Formats: sequence, structure tokens, C-alpha cells
Amino acid sequence: MQTSAEWQTELGRQIRALRIRQNLDQRQLSQRAGIALNAVKNLERGKGATLHSLIQALRVLNRADWLGSLAPAVSISPVQMLKTKAPRQRVSRRRKRAKKAQRK
Repeated sequence: MQTSAEWQTELGRQIRALRIRQNLDQRQLSQRAGIALNAVKNLERGKGATLHSLIQALRVLNRADWLGSLAPAVSISPVQMLKTKAPRQRVSRRRKRAKKAQRK
């Protein structure tokens, strides 16, 4: 299994290859994506970038389809649906007992 750093490096290599294949320099990609030049450089070096920068760059490089593989649709089997309750709509509140226990 790859480490996070290895994934970032590999993704950076692929983004760089796509950019070069489309005959774009880093500055052109940054301008078209509406992100900073340093964001493109960091993406390509695998040195971290924001999710926003990644999405914008992938859109310009016509690879927004990659994003679908990062968050595939959740599927639940019909049997599992029968066993589970209705999906939660809200986050539950913290219980007051926990606060009282901390004071003691």
C-alpha cells in the first residue's frame, strides 16, 4: 500500500504529464484554473495543495472524471437496507452528563 507522500508524488507526475501533453506551461494552467502558480508547482511536485486547486487543475486538464473515482456513489444492498434504520439527517447533541462527570 502506498503512503500519502507516494500518492501525492504519483498524482503530481500524472498532472504534469497531462499538462505537457496539452502543451500548457505551469503559468497557463494556473491562469486557466484560476489558482496560484505556486499551487500548480506544489501539485506537480507532490508537495500538497488544496482540494480546490486539485479540482480546478483537473477541470482545465479535462480530467474531472478522476474525481468520480475518489468519491464513488455509495451503494447499499437491498438486504442491508431492510436491516438498517432510516439514514440520519442530523448530528446528535452532546449529552449533559459528560460535562457533569468532568467537573467531579
